[in-house]
Amino acid sequence: MRTCVCTRTIRNRGPLPDFCSIARRVLPHDYELSVVICAHTLAQRMNKQYRNKTYTPNVLAFPLSKSHGEVFLNVRKAEREARTLGVSTHACVTHLFIHALLHLKGHDHGVTMDREESALLKKFNINPKGLVN
Repeated sequence: MRTCVCTRTIRNRGPLPDFCSIARRVLPHDYELSVVICAHTLAQRMNKQYRNKTYTPNVLAFPLSKSHGEVFLNVRKAEREARTLGVSTHACVTHLFIHALLHLKGHDHGVTMDREESALLKKFNINPKGLVN
């Protein structure tokens, strides 16, 4: 991977996964990735502006070209979902990030994507049990 840039639009609330290392193992070598760690306001605004959806998403993936994409990760929502699911925030955030990367690779929801997602979660020592899309 040529470039992986991570930007936070919210205050640091603890350690997050190593997004660049994960992306290097999932995306093609020449892929350029931007990761934005955000909260509800930006995630909802992006969802409305680019997808015409009004709900607050936990993660958004925008493929900008075949070799460049952006991920907006709503860490506040991920923290709340993790508590509800009884899993760690780290596991939930990692799951959402991997899910977004698979969308950037061109996967749609379905059995194939679920299988690849589960395999990747295991590679990164995240128990997929209890995590939902």
